[in-house]
Amino acid sequence: MTQFVQLTSKDGFTLSAYVAEPEGAPRGGVVVVQEIFGVNHHIRDVADAYARAGYVAVAPAIFERVQHGVDLGYTPDDIKKGIALKAALEAHHQQAVLGDLQAAIDLAARRSGGKVGIVGYCYGGLLAWRAAAGLHGLSAAAPYYGGGVTTPDEAARTPKVPVIAHFGERDAHIPVADVEALRERHANGGVKVHIYPADHGFNCDQRGAYDATAAELARERTLAFFAEHVASQPTA
Repeated sequence: MTQFVQLTSKDGFTLSAYVAEPEGAPRGGVVVVQEIFGVNHHIRDVADAYARAGYVAVAPAIFERVQHGVDLGYTPDDIKKGIALKAALEAHHQQAVLGDLQAAIDLAARRSGGKVGIVGYCYGGLLAWRAAAGLHGLSAAAPYYGGGVTTPDEAARTPKVPVIAHFGERDAHIPVADVEALRERHANGGVKVHIYPADHGFNCDQRGAYDATAAELARERTLAFFAEHVASQPTA
C-alpha cells in the first residue's frame, strides 16, 4: 500500500511524505531521503522497492519549507532548479530540516513497530549522514554519494549508529582522495565506505550516470546492512 501523508515537525511545520508499506508484517522502517529533485518518480520507486523488501518506507518532501510539490526530472533545467532549492534550504532551514527528518523517523517507527534505518541519495546522502550523527531513533544509515559528506566539517561528525556509505570513483563532485580520507578517519568508528567504478548518481535509472552493476551491488550491501542492524525478522 502506498499513500501520501502529512508529517508534523517539532516546530509545528507540516510537510508531506510518501509512504510505502509491505504486504506482510514489517521488518522495520526505512526513511528514504530524496535527491535535489524532490520526491519524484525515482524516489517513489526506491521507497516501493524497500517496501517489497519488507520495510515501511517513508520519503519526506524535505523541500516543502522552500517550495511545495517539487517533482523534477533530470534535465539541465531541472538540475539548476534543484541546486537552487538545496541552496535555499541550506541557507535558511538547515537545522529545521533535521526536525522534518525526525518526524519521518518517528512515523517509520510507529508504522513498522520496529527499528528504523535511513538511506539518502545526493543531497539526501548528506542529510542521512547528519541524521546518523544528530537524530534519535535510528539504527543504521546508508548515504549514497552524499555531496558535502567528505568536507572537513561534515567528516568530523561522529555517527551514533552504524553507517554504510557508497561513492563513485568517477564522481567529479566528490574526489576519491576525500572519500579515502573519510574512510581512514572513521576506520574504527562503525563506518563502512564502498567505492564503485561509477559516476555521481549511479543508483538512479533515470539518469545518464546510471550504472546497473554498481546500483545492484550497493543495494545488496545496503539490504544486508539493514538486515543486520534494522530488521526484526528474516525475509520469507
